[in-house]
Amino acid sequence: MSRMRVALIASARFPISEPFAGGLEAHTWWLAHALRRRGHYVELFAAPGSDRALGARELPVRRTVLSDAARSDVSMPSGRWMAEHHAYLGLMLDLARDGEHRFDVVHNNSLHYLPVAMASALRVPVVTTLHTPPTPWLESAIKAQDHCPVTFTAVSRFTAGAWRPTVPAARVVRNGVDTDFWKPGPGGGELVWSGRLVAEKGPHLAIEAARAAGVPLRLAGPISDRAYFEDRVEPLLGGDVRYVGHLDRRGLVALLGSASAALVTPSWDEPYGLVVAEALACGTPVCGFDRGALSEILTPDCGLLAPPGDVDALAELIPRALKLDRRDARRRAEQFCSLDHTADAYTSLYGEVAR
Repeated sequence: MSRMRVALIASARFPISEPFAGGLEAHTWWLAHALRRRGHYVELFAAPGSDRALGARELPVRRTVLSDAARSDVSMPSGRWMAEHHAYLGLMLDLARDGEHRFDVVHNNSLHYLPVAMASALRVPVVTTLHTPPTPWLESAIKAQDHCPVTFTAVSRFTAGAWRPTVPAARVVRNGVDTDFWKPGPGGGELVWSGRLVAEKGPHLAIEAARAAGVPLRLAGPISDRAYFEDRVEPLLGGDVRYVGHLDRRGLVALLGSASAALVTPSWDEPYGLVVAEALACGTPVCGFDRGALSEILTPDCGLLAPPGDVDALAELIPRALKLDRRDARRRAEQFCSLDHTADAYTSLYGEVAR
């Protein structure tokens, strides 16, 4: 395939740099690297502080200077909302002016509605990845147009299904992990839980299940909701349960590779579950709740799923998960969760829409 010029739009809220704020930021970083390795030109538009090695250009996320009259309006949204709105509005106006001379395709990998709402103003095709269940702002941006000119992908069959009433033809392109980097480890250690420490990820449920099973647990990830962490997680720490901090990629590889199994405990319908793919690539079987897209990734030889929210059932599955073959977990990652598959699918799609 010929060399493509890609404008990759990322989150304006969190930088695309280590340690990553979440799966969306990690996926964007890896995708940009994979595309560049294939010889494509990638210009990443992302939050301040993003990895300069990716050629990132900062979205102008800054305090918006508004008149006193505007600020006195009782409908004035939060300053953070205005900053993000201003950043994406400025970017889309810039791409509308001269994007066709700079890029072959615009890939919106953010969660913001403006790249979709303003896609018709661009003279370059726009691809948008659906990373979450339907949101009101994005649904509105799509439905406000008689014909939305955006090509949509979804990170799982589950997510594509959730969006089907609004986006009937979203293609499934799953997020992938670099299996050359996420290498198998020896296993045999404690259980591990990784991800954002927020209520919808359910780390407190993982602690309860591990304790019920009598197996030590380590948790890793950013404390994205301080109140939740202090109220529901921190009181459960100590003894056989440790929080090891917000780790970078290499720290996570070492942690996952040494674990006997990974717990994944969503309290919402997980759109994909990058932490599942990372664990499998490290040869670590997964034990979790059957919510969202997890059942698409896992097979019985590499992961076991309990009914959503059923801590007792999850605890009963843990001893069985510890006996699963690590080679099967790694094989599943290579065959189903590879970043090469993800990058190949996107580059093929870019070529198709850019014709």
